[in-house]
Parts: sequence; C-alpha cells; structure tokens
Amino acid sequence: MYNNAGLNKALELTKSGRLQEALAALKGHGGAAAGTMLPGHATGSYIPEIGRRYIPPSVLEIIDVWGPGGGAAPVRAQPPAEPPAAAGPAMALGGAVRHLAHATAAGSRAYDLYIPTGYTGDPVPLVLMLHGGTQTAADFAVGTRMNQLAEEHTCLVAYPEQSRAVSRGGYWGWYKPGDQVRGAGEPSIIAGITTEIMRNHAIDPTRVYVAGLSAGGAMAAVMAATYPDLYAAVGVHSGLAYGSARDLGSALATMKNGGSPRPAGGVPLIVFHGDSDTVVAPVNAEKIVASRLQTAAVRGAALSGPTTTHGGAGGRRYTRNVYLGADHRAIIEQWTIHGGGHAWSGGSALGTYTDPDGPDASAEMLRFFLSHRTASSARRVQAQAARG
Repeated sequence: MYNNAGLNKALELTKSGRLQEALAALKGHGGAAAGTMLPGHATGSYIPEIGRRYIPPSVLEIIDVWGPGGGAAPVRAQPPAEPPAAAGPAMALGGAVRHLAHATAAGSRAYDLYIPTGYTGDPVPLVLMLHGGTQTAADFAVGTRMNQLAEEHTCLVAYPEQSRAVSRGGYWGWYKPGDQVRGAGEPSIIAGITTEIMRNHAIDPTRVYVAGLSAGGAMAAVMAATYPDLYAAVGVHSGLAYGSARDLGSALATMKNGGSPRPAGGVPLIVFHGDSDTVVAPVNAEKIVASRLQTAAVRGAALSGPTTTHGGAGGRRYTRNVYLGADHRAIIEQWTIHGGGHAWSGGSALGTYTDPDGPDASAEMLRFFLSHRTASSARRVQAQAARG
C-alpha cells in the first residue's frame, strides 16, 4: 500500500510535470516497480475505482485484459520515458502527419499517415502498421520509430487506429470469425484504408506491406491471409497465427498454446518474438511459421531451410532462422529475441510495449519488406485500388 507522504509527494511532482521523479516517489513509498500496473489503476480498465474494491484481484486482472471488446494484447504497459507531449514532435520528424479517416459498410476507422520529406510524387512503397492493445496510432509510431526509417527509405507509413467504441482497450478483432475473412469486418476496413492511400498518393502497388504488434500482429497475419494480392510481405511481432482462435475463449487459450492455425497464404513473412514473453507465449511464433510452411507445401512450393544464425544486437542475443524459396530469396525469417518480453525489439522508450535492447525490428522488417514485391501485376492491383 502507498502511504500518504509518498502519494502527496508524487502528486506535487506530477503537477509540475516531473513524471519520472513521481514514479520514483511512488516506488520508494511502497509503490509498484516501474513497468507494472499499480494496484487499482489498471491500464485501459473500464471498471471505476469505486467498484474495483469489491472485485477479487484475480478477477480484476481478467476483466482488465479481456473485458467487452477485448482481445489478445499486452497487459502491462511501460511508462513513457518522457511526458506524453514529447510523442508529437517525435512522430512528426521532418515529414507531414495527416490525420484521416476511412468509412466502409463494415465501419469506419481513423488513421495517421506519415509522408516523408523525400516524397515528390513518384511511386514509393507503403507500410501499414497495426498497433497492439491499449496503444494508439501515435504511440505506435513513436515506439517503433518507423517514421524515421520512412525518411531514410522514402516510403509512406500508415497507422490505422482501432475504435474505442468497438473495443474499449483498442484491440483488433483478429480472433472473431467475422474479422477473419476477405471483404467483411475489420479486414475490409484495413484493406480499404490501404487502397484509399493508393488512390490518393503515388504508391508502388507491388510494394505494399503490413506489420503489427501483439493483437495488431495477429491482425497483420489476417490481412496477409485474406488479401495476399494486396500486400507483398507481412511482419508479425509478438503476435498470433491466422485462424488460431474463433472466439474469446479460444483466444485466451491460443495466447498460451498457439492454437491450431489454418494455412496462412503465400505472402513472405518475417516474425519477431521474445522467448521470455509471458503475455503471448513464444510457441505462437512457431505456429505462425509452421502455418506459412504448410501453405507452401500444399501449393507445391516447399521452402528449403532453415538456415540458422546466432548474433547479438543492442545488448540482447538472438537466433534467426531463414527459409528460402526456389529463387534462393528469403521467404520466411524468424527472429527469436533471447530474454525479450512482450515488447517491440529495438524500439524507442518513448512508446509503450517497447524494448530498447535487442535488434531493431523496424529496420529488419523494412529491409525484408523492400526485398519483396507482389506476384500480382501492377495493373491488376491498381484496378483493385480504383474499385476500392
């Protein structure tokens, strides 16, 4: 429990904007360690304080994570290293951030679009980034630092944001049957955002990619399976395989055992997962890769490998397995971050669910993405974009 002196000191420090000192004051007076949820103050919880005191802690934890509209996503957020106001400039960099919205028969979603300074109207790649639970588009942009890479490689980056009216915690519906099919539900909305950007900007239709974290990673896997003609490659960080769950109960089980996923489509895949992840078990990465290998085998295009390498970056060791196609290009890369938890590897401490240590997942994903183009002709994809 907190004592009054600690609380009063923390309140005064917070009022003056000295957030890190406030956290230290709480920790020094009986508070929780930084990076954990404080008792009675769950991240993203919709249970008011007056009601929380009458609910057993074990039940509260389940409600906080899996309340109405919830889904598989991080439980414990890291506090930003700086006040949240710092996120604005960090996201903007030298380019332009446009706050937009897209509406379809299935619903509407807001999204942020980053346009780098090097964009001149010539066709460039597009990367869609799907945030994890309790995150926002701006938070995800800051944490992954993908906008900085967009400046280096001159590509547009879009950050769709889950509606809090649909999911109070901001979880994508990756585990719902209606959100696992083409032409309906959230996949149709995300695909609609993609094609809207393609209509309104000069995008190379053969170089469009999608990636995500946790529930966003699971939804990225859904997009790769349902729109393989639209996306040239997919990145899944700490996520779950396509078709591995069909409802909330099976989603909970899948987080622990990986479920029984369906074949995932033929899109090139890069996967990152920490082997110390206690929110989404590392076995899920194995299931994602196995699902993609199954697809290749069914299509008579079995992949060779894996070729395994070991290394270190940013203070963490990693193991990297690579599977090659018939043309000797990497079709699957699986990165296991040793000691990594449920967080974006090599991310910025200004964002939530990031681990500044370890290899730079954003840089490695973009490297992998840019080595792939869609097998579909540019003309056919452009026609699809024009149809919406």
